[in-house]
Amino acid sequence: MSDFKHISIAETFARLQQKQVVIADIRDEQSFHAGHIEGAYHLTNTSLHQFTQLHDYHTPVVVVCYHGNSSQGAAQYLAQQGFEEVYSMDGGFEGWRHNYPFSRGEE
Repeated sequence: MSDFKHISIAETFARLQQKQVVIADIRDEQSFHAGHIEGAYHLTNTSLHQFTQLHDYHTPVVVVCYHGNSSQGAAQYLAQQGFEEVYSMDGGFEGWRHNYPFSRGEE
């Protein structure tokens, strides 16, 4: 069984710029639409199956929540489902939005 790892906001930004990770945002729909990391996938219980169909299990996944706490359980779950490299982003979207650009609305 695989475990998730922690990743900083700065490392997430760097890896995202190099298109090396997929962002899975687990916040509620209203919060996601109010602001999210550009290109993030809104991961919910309903969209989980589609996420696993769209993304290769070899592609690194960074799970994002509000502050970096709830993302840990979701990251562990994805690791248990077979994703080989899964991270929980420390600081969450609240940390991200103060330092890096983000999108609003649907993507």
